[in-house]
Amino acid sequence: MYSSSRIQANINNICINIKKHSPHPQKVHLIAVTKGFNSTAITEAVKCNINDIGENRVIEYKNKIKEIDLKQTYESHLIGCLQSNKINKAIHLFDIIQTIDSITLAQKVNAQSIKINKKQNIFVQINVGLDIKKQGFIKNNLLNNIETINQLSNINICGVMTILPFLTKTEETQKHFQQLKNIQSLIQTKITNKCKFSSMGMSRDYIYALKEGATHIRLGTAIYGPRN
Repeated sequence: MYSSSRIQANINNICINIKKHSPHPQKVHLIAVTKGFNSTAITEAVKCNINDIGENRVIEYKNKIKEIDLKQTYESHLIGCLQSNKINKAIHLFDIIQTIDSITLAQKVNAQSIKINKKQNIFVQINVGLDIKKQGFIKNNLLNNIETINQLSNINICGVMTILPFLTKTEETQKHFQQLKNIQSLIQTKITNKCKFSSMGMSRDYIYALKEGATHIRLGTAIYGPRN
């Protein structure tokens, strides 16, 4: 389904942009987002030395990994909304859950993680664009909420993430990414030094995220081409 040479060429171009636009290109994780693609998308990305795979849906990812047998390891990221009835499956499947968008969800993930004696790595989702269609914490009482999550025994806050509304003005996009980076630095300074990462930027806007110091960019179309 996928052309290995085309995927490699796309990844090469992305890596050029990472080196050109990021203040710390060696720290940038390129997450190959396989939503809507079949299991071959994972194997092809790993062949191209991608070490991070992102999936939006728990069951879709579970079904894909049943079909593949990879000797190489990669880090798996849940980057879609996590429903309460999928938490148990998610903590078995994903190394990092990027979409912790409420204290209640964090508490439920923590409770399930305790049962299997796992320290679950998470990113806290921040709605910096104040988009009513997006989930995530807003600035009001943000640090108190993060502190509450940080007290949970089996949760590690490794970073923050955001999904921006579709913005047409470059300056607005960069402003929101800059805001997320500032929030990440504040959490790292005031609450937990483990909060090192900022996941921001998708195929349409990852250049601006890189300029503002993104450590994780989540790309699907830019790697594989349009979804059917």
